[in-house]
Order: sequence, then C-alpha cells, then structure tokens
Amino acid sequence: MTRLEQRLSLLVQLEDKPGALEAALHPFSQHRVNLTHIESRPARGNTFDFYVDCEGTRGEESIEAVIGDLEALAVRLFILDHKQVPWFPRHIADLDAISNNTLDAGTDLQSDHPGFSDDEYRKRRARIDQLARTHRHNAEIPLVDYTDREIATWGEIYQRLQTLHERYACDEYRRIFRAMERHCGYAADRIPQGRDVSAFLESRTGFRIRPVAGLLSSRDFLSGLAFRLLFATQYIRHHSKPLYTPEPDVCHELIGHAPMFADSAFADLSQEIGLASLGASDAEIERLARCYWHSVEFGLLREGGRLKAYGAGLLSSFGELESACGGSENRRGGSENRSGNPQGEAATQPEYRDWEPAIAAEQTFPVTEYQPIYFVAESLQDAKLRMREFCRELPRPFYARYNATTQRIWVDRAVQRQKDLATPG
Repeated sequence: MTRLEQRLSLLVQLEDKPGALEAALHPFSQHRVNLTHIESRPARGNTFDFYVDCEGTRGEESIEAVIGDLEALAVRLFILDHKQVPWFPRHIADLDAISNNTLDAGTDLQSDHPGFSDDEYRKRRARIDQLARTHRHNAEIPLVDYTDREIATWGEIYQRLQTLHERYACDEYRRIFRAMERHCGYAADRIPQGRDVSAFLESRTGFRIRPVAGLLSSRDFLSGLAFRLLFATQYIRHHSKPLYTPEPDVCHELIGHAPMFADSAFADLSQEIGLASLGASDAEIERLARCYWHSVEFGLLREGGRLKAYGAGLLSSFGELESACGGSENRRGGSENRSGNPQGEAATQPEYRDWEPAIAAEQTFPVTEYQPIYFVAESLQDAKLRMREFCRELPRPFYARYNATTQRIWVDRAVQRQKDLATPG
C-alpha cells in the first residue's frame, strides 16, 4: 500500500536576468496554487535553477495552467515524478513507529549469552527494556536506578578503558570525555544517565539520545541519525564477563559512542549516512551500513604519525583497541596481536587502508572477531567530507535535508512511501 502526497515538485531553469524569478513565480499566485517550498541553485553560465514544491497534482486545472505558463517562460522545465520508496520517517516523532523493531534483544537472549541462565539478570533486563519500549518522542528519557553490581561492572570497564584511551583514543575523544566527566557525571562509581548525556550532546552538536531495547535493523538505526539522534541501549552486560558483550550495552553506547557525537565533524559525518539512507534500496542500505561500520564503529585517524581510534567499537573494546592501534607506536601501519577478545585473537596482522567510502561500502566485515581491515582518515573533517562526497554520488531516489527547527525531513520531490505492515507510515 502507498500514500500519495498531494504535491508537485518542479525544477525550473531560467535565464539569469533581472526579474526572471519574479516572473516565474507569478503563475502560482495567478492560478491560486499554494507554494510550499522554494530553493535556488547557483547560476550556471546564463541560466540558474530553482526547485519549487506546490500543493496539487497533475490533471488539476490550476496545476496544468501553471505548468503551461512556466513552459512559456522557462528555458527548461522538469516535472519531478513521484518516487515510490521504502517507508522512512518524515518527522522525528515518526521514530516512535520503529524504535521497538528490535532484532535480537531484551529477555530473548541467545543460549551463548553470558546472562542466558541467570533469571535475575533476565528480569532486570526486561525492566530496563520496558522503560525504552514505552518511551515516546518529547518525553524525558527515563532514569535507570542502576544496582551496586551494575555499577561495579561499569567501574571495572571504565577504569580499564581509561588507561587505553590515554594511549590510543583520538585527541578529540579524550578532550570531550573529560568534559563529560565534569558535566554528565561520568565516573568509575557512577553510570551516567542517558538524559544528562543527551542534554550535553544537544548543547554541543544538536545530537540527542533515544533509549532503545536492543539492536535495530540497519535501515531503522540509520534513519535515526538523519534526525541527529542516536538510538542507545540502557542495560549493562552480564557481571560474569565484564570485558565482553555480544551486543551493544550502556558501556558501548556511553563510553564508545556518545563522546564522539559531541564533535561537530563526527556528528555531521553520521548524519550524512543517515540522510542518505532515507528511502534507499536494500542494496544501498547495506553499502551505507558498511560505511557506518568502518567509520563510526571502527574508524581510525592519523595523529602525529600514529593511529588513533574514533570508532565506538574500538573505543569500548580492550583487546581490539590495543591490537588496532598499538602497532602504530613504532611504525605507520601494521600491528602486533597483543590481547585477544573472548572470541579469540586476531589471526593475522590487520590491514590499514585510507578512508575511501566507495571502497568501504563494498568491504564486508566480521561481527564477532577483530576486524581484518581498518580504514584510516587524515582527520575527522577529512572523514566527513569524503563521506559527504560519496553520498552525493549515490543513486538516490531523492535528496533529503533535515530542518532542525521543524524537526522534519525535506525531500526535493513528492514521494510515495511504501507502507510496511510493521511500520505505520
């Protein structure tokens, strides 16, 4: 099923001369057609373009009259057809429709999960998951009253990672983390609340946190980034294996992810991926998810001739952080395998490649083992600009932009969003 927008999108090419735009807009008022959006494009030679959205559809008398007048005035007129695309959120409140579409999470733990046989842990997870499942847009992020055991697990992870971060985390991460210790309550004996972290991020880059009960599909997760929103879990890994988790938990989210979202270049990089995912085909979602993995999760930077981590998967992993970055202390590229993860040590030295999103988009990756390939950017700004250029070249059904004031996604043409049975559209 589809929902058809009563909207027409036009691309009008005009001569670059005084009064051209005024003349082109006159037919809309003359025929009482309501304009909803106008956007100009830079002049090219003797012409310039502008996009216009208006209420109405082909076949309506007033619309046909406007088109006829514009064809007489314009150098060229393009009528942008409706595009049928997979459902995607148009307003930030639409994320309510997908936030509970978790894959493997909550109390439905796999048999190899450290907490699988622990009934107390499963019940605790269920209570925290329910806080996320009942959360709605514009409501305050629910507070979690973490137990002494949970705080002790956090503290062991926190202290172990702090030492590694001083050696292997990028400068921007370390600078922001110190600010979050002052303003968000980060400490070895206290798990920060998502509410406080979200407020801090919003004040820095406009990014926010939204609690989620578990892992989302790539399409759903990336769509949140388009709104400068990070879906984040609030539960913590099982205390029996504090140095290992088979899924994202509050340590991965708040220690690995959150600090980098306070950096404007990193935040923009993430949003570029999110915007490109809206309405994209399944094949393009997979390519963008690989870019996300090789940058936001496992990205590296060159700082002073050494490799430093900015990806959350590295910043929240003891063994892999040292394995990926440790070898760069004595040479550029290459690394010795030093400490393994619970799934086993990396079999060979990893390969380091320059950050090229077009190449990263085709590079598959393991989920439960150390990465055999890491992509290295020259800086966060370099990572962002290369991602932006890659997204511009994608075969996208439309171009999207987020309006932070209205919290809506603007697209450059009318679209028909396919209505998924599990996702109200």
